[in-house]
Amino acid sequence: MEQLPNNPYGLELHPMQEALYAELHSRPFQVIPSPSRLTFLAVLCEGVSREEEFEHFQKIYEHFGHEAPEQDGVCYEVDFGTVRVRREKHLEFITYTFVNLDVESCADPFDCSGISRIPAEWLRALPGTVVVSFHVAIEDARSQPEPALPVVKSFFEGMRLVGSSPQNGDARVWTTFQLHSDGFGRFLIYNKKMSDSQLGRLTQRVMEIETYRLMALLGLPLARKYNPELSEMDRKLADTTSTLAENTDLDERILLGKLTDMAAWVEACRAQTTFRFSATRAYQDLVLKRLAELREDEVSGHLTITEFMTRRLTPAVRTCESVSERLENLSRRIDRVSDMMRTRVELSIQAQNQDLLASMDRRSRIQLMMQHTVEGLSVAAISYYMVGLLKYLIEALYDNGVDLNKSLTVGISVPVVIMVVWLATRKIHKKFLKLATEKADRDEADRKDKH
Repeated sequence: MEQLPNNPYGLELHPMQEALYAELHSRPFQVIPSPSRLTFLAVLCEGVSREEEFEHFQKIYEHFGHEAPEQDGVCYEVDFGTVRVRREKHLEFITYTFVNLDVESCADPFDCSGISRIPAEWLRALPGTVVVSFHVAIEDARSQPEPALPVVKSFFEGMRLVGSSPQNGDARVWTTFQLHSDGFGRFLIYNKKMSDSQLGRLTQRVMEIETYRLMALLGLPLARKYNPELSEMDRKLADTTSTLAENTDLDERILLGKLTDMAAWVEACRAQTTFRFSATRAYQDLVLKRLAELREDEVSGHLTITEFMTRRLTPAVRTCESVSERLENLSRRIDRVSDMMRTRVELSIQAQNQDLLASMDRRSRIQLMMQHTVEGLSVAAISYYMVGLLKYLIEALYDNGVDLNKSLTVGISVPVVIMVVWLATRKIHKKFLKLATEKADRDEADRKDKH
C-alpha cells in the first residue's frame, strides 16, 4: 500500500484516510455578520452534466475578477469583498448561498437581497431547475429594539407569520413559509445576543430546514397521482380474487394475463416512486433533527417553526409512506393470487395428464389385444406356407420311390407345424418383452442414482 508523504513514522495508512477526515469538514458553518442579506437557491440538475454546471459556476469568479478553481469540489465558499458565494453539492441537488454585506442603503429588510449584486444574466443561465429559493434578512437587534409586530408583518406583505425565539431567546426568527411577490420565500432574523459564528450556525439550520422541507414534499404529487389508481387496482384485484374463490367457470389464461398486467403496473409504479418516497423519509428526518437543534421558545400568539412543520409536513410525509406501503401490499397480494392461479392451472394440467394417461392405457390394452389377434393370424399364415412347402417335399419323396401315404403325411404335419410355429413365435415375443423390461429397470436405476 502506498505511503502518504505526511507519514513520518512510516505507518501503513489507508489511501482514503485523509478523505475520511476531511469529510466532516467539507461543509463548515458560515460566519455571518449582522446586518447582512442572504439569498439561497437549491437547484435540481437533472439532465445537466456536472461539468456544465461547474463551468457556469466558474463564470462568477470571472465576473468579480478572481481566478476560478480548476477542479470541482463538494463545497466552495469564496469572498468577493462585500459579496460572498457558497456552492454545495448534494446527492440530487446543488445549493447556492449568496451573502450581501453592503446593506447600509437598504431601508427595509427585503429592499435588497443576497443576489442584488449578482449578474442577472448569470442567474438566468443557471443550469437546472430551481426548487428552493428564498431571501434571508439578518438585522442587528443588540443595540436597537425590534420593530413592532405590524411593522414586521408589513415586511412579509401582510401574510400570516410563523415565529419563534431559537437558541433560548438569543435570536428571533420570522417567516411565512410562502412565496412572495418576487417569487422568493422570506426569513427575517433578529440577532439579539449571538456572535457571528453562532449566527452562521443558526442561519444554516434555518436554510436547511426550508430546503429539506421542500425536497421532502417532492414526493407528495407522486403520492396524490398514484393513490386513486391504487384504489382502482385494489378493486380489480378484489374482483379477481372473488372470481377465483367462487370457483366459477373462467379462462385461466385470460385471468393470468390480467394478473401479469397488474403486476407490471405495480412494478412500474414502484420503479418511479421508490427513490422519491425514500428520499422524502430521509429529508423529513433531517428536518426534525434541525428543528431539535433550534431549541425554540414560543412567541406569544404565533406558531413556532417546529409546531408549523410537524403540523403540515408530517401528514404529507405519511401520505407518501401510505402510498408506498399500499404499493408493497398490492404487490404481495398479486403474488399470492398469482400463486393460487398457478396452483389451479397445475392441478388442471395434472388432471388432463391423468386423463391422457388413462386414454393411452386403454389404447395400449386395445393394441395388445390386436397384437395377440395378429399373432394368431400370423401363426396360421406361416403354418399354411410351411405345410405347403412340406407338401412339395413329401411329393418329391413319393415320386422318388419312398413308400408313404401322401395325404396322411400332410395331415399329420399340419398340427406339428402349427405347434412349432406357435412355440417359435412365443419365444421371440418373450425375448422382446425381456429386453423391454431390462431397459425400463435400467432407466429407473439411473433416475434413482441422479436423485
